[in-house]
Amino acid sequence: MNSLFFAGLLSFAVALLAGPAAIRALHRLKAGQTVRDAGPASHHKKSGTPTMGGVIMIAGVVVATLLAAPQRSSEALYLLLALIGFGLIGAVDDYAKVTRKRSLGLKARQKLALQLIVALPAVLYALNASGMRPELVVPFAQGAWAAPPLLVAALGLFAVVGCANAVNFTDGLDGLAAGATAIAGIAYSAIALNLGHAGAAVFAAAVAGACLGFAWYNAHPAQVFMGDTGSLALGGALGALAVVTDTQLVLPIVGGLFVIETLSVVLQVAYFRLTKGKRIFRMSPIHHHFELGGWAETQVVTRFWLIALAFGAVALIAVF
Repeated sequence: MNSLFFAGLLSFAVALLAGPAAIRALHRLKAGQTVRDAGPASHHKKSGTPTMGGVIMIAGVVVATLLAAPQRSSEALYLLLALIGFGLIGAVDDYAKVTRKRSLGLKARQKLALQLIVALPAVLYALNASGMRPELVVPFAQGAWAAPPLLVAALGLFAVVGCANAVNFTDGLDGLAAGATAIAGIAYSAIALNLGHAGAAVFAAAVAGACLGFAWYNAHPAQVFMGDTGSLALGGALGALAVVTDTQLVLPIVGGLFVIETLSVVLQVAYFRLTKGKRIFRMSPIHHHFELGGWAETQVVTRFWLIALAFGAVALIAVF
């Protein structure tokens, strides 16, 4: 338990201390965010705010995990691989946006292919660690159930890639994704510890701490954005946590807010195409719907954090 608090506090401290220097460096590199024209008009003033701030969180998680995780914890190393790998994909995407001065970077097919490649090692590790009888922890059921390896692998890839993109959708308001991921990280730290995954528990605590440290600079009005560098890294890390702890079925509860955000995008796009131009929401992802409905940005963020907290509590009940 002490190692969890140490990891969380250390990653928080690293992110907090690294923030000012990282922000100055991003300013010098002219790594300013290009706000999409289709977004809320109130967000246009955010154009030029440094992006790629996810490197701040990645640094915190890496340092804390390496120093606090149990020695020879292979699961912690695979989790770090997922975090860094998805962070690199996001960094390439962010760099493309910055250099081209537009809100779109890599093509969707390119991103998906890279994400599947980076997600694969964690899935193979989980299958190997589980032997010939991979298991899945079923919410609100006692213990884990044996499952076919192909099913576990498919759910694992979907969990990692899906969660990475879900957190990416959620990252649209100052502090929203950082706060929601911190809550998910705390929940996963408790879940992993309860299931006997000490290395994963430390990693999850480090993720939570780094998100809170980053939120110091990302709170409204944000001094820096995490960019795809941060959102893909955090989402990939949460998905990988689900894989190594056999909790792919619990992940949608832990990250319930991310699921809602993603579904709002899917429903909006599908309905728009079916009705040839009509919309369900004022704008998707759904946080923009409420923002355009009159909620202040800080109201949306705070209320969505509360929703994330509720989902985290339900996830703990589902596993404990």
